[in-house]
Amino acid sequence: MSVREPVAVATGTAVPEREVGPITPTDIVRFAGAGGDFNPLHHDPAFARRAGFDGVIAMGQMQAGMLASWLTDWCGVEYLRELDVRFRAPVRPGAVLRFTGEATGLGDLDGEPVAALALRAAVGEDEVVRASAVIAVNDGSRAGPVGRS
Repeated sequence: MSVREPVAVATGTAVPEREVGPITPTDIVRFAGAGGDFNPLHHDPAFARRAGFDGVIAMGQMQAGMLASWLTDWCGVEYLRELDVRFRAPVRPGAVLRFTGEATGLGDLDGEPVAALALRAAVGEDEVVRASAVIAVNDGSRAGPVGRS
């Protein structure tokens, strides 16, 4: 098994965009089965409407998992050092998620060159997930500490 090298980035380097979807009710049910989240908000339209939604919604961890997969497909899971995810809005069946991100800074984490990343998942123009990550990088500058505050 070969180990890939960490990505080389500079501040402003874009993470290659990815679109996922449209999200289907089957996607949501499959994720519920895999993760054990059987909250009726995710599979019962009448329950979801009584709770104030216009129909079922995907669980936040589904978007977080998609975002993490997109990120690590690019940088390599072995180089992910930190990931912080914030859910901004529900995702409904039919949504197409667009993942975007960029390096916001270079630095050092425990003596290792790293990059801080700002990441986003959107449905159209509406942000549904905001995240930050720290990844190990190839030949990054050691401008100062990044990550752990």
